[in-house]
Amino acid sequence: MIATLRLALPLLLVALMTGCAAGPAPVSQPGDTVSGPVVGPRWNLLLVGTSDRLEMPATPWFQVAADGSVTGSDGCNRLTGSVALDAQNRIEFSRLASTRRACPNMAGARQVTEMLDQAYRYLIDHDRLVFFGPDQHVLGGFRRAN
Repeated sequence: MIATLRLALPLLLVALMTGCAAGPAPVSQPGDTVSGPVVGPRWNLLLVGTSDRLEMPATPWFQVAADGSVTGSDGCNRLTGSVALDAQNRIEFSRLASTRRACPNMAGARQVTEMLDQAYRYLIDHDRLVFFGPDQHVLGGFRRAN
């Protein structure tokens, strides 16, 4: 019995450490059906960071469909991509692409795209959606369109 435990214990520890290192598995993967409060409504940019408002030719926005696809605008160019969500309010945008036409505020358009690329978690409070980076700093916020 003790010999069996000596063999089983190292294997059990390796299995536990491997599971911890992998982190929580996402509930959805890009292309899967996704659901939750982020899915469906159009979200219009409110702030970059905690207080910066961007002056853009058009309001940046995005919308997540139930198939995990994302459409929107960075304020100048059309955005497309996909998103994965999990039960712990994690979010991961992937394959984001834009038309990248010239516009009066290309730096602002880049900020919007970078915010989506860096989004790690989200919080919804009433009609507001806030994105956080992996280090928990606020990346920016959106407001649900009426």
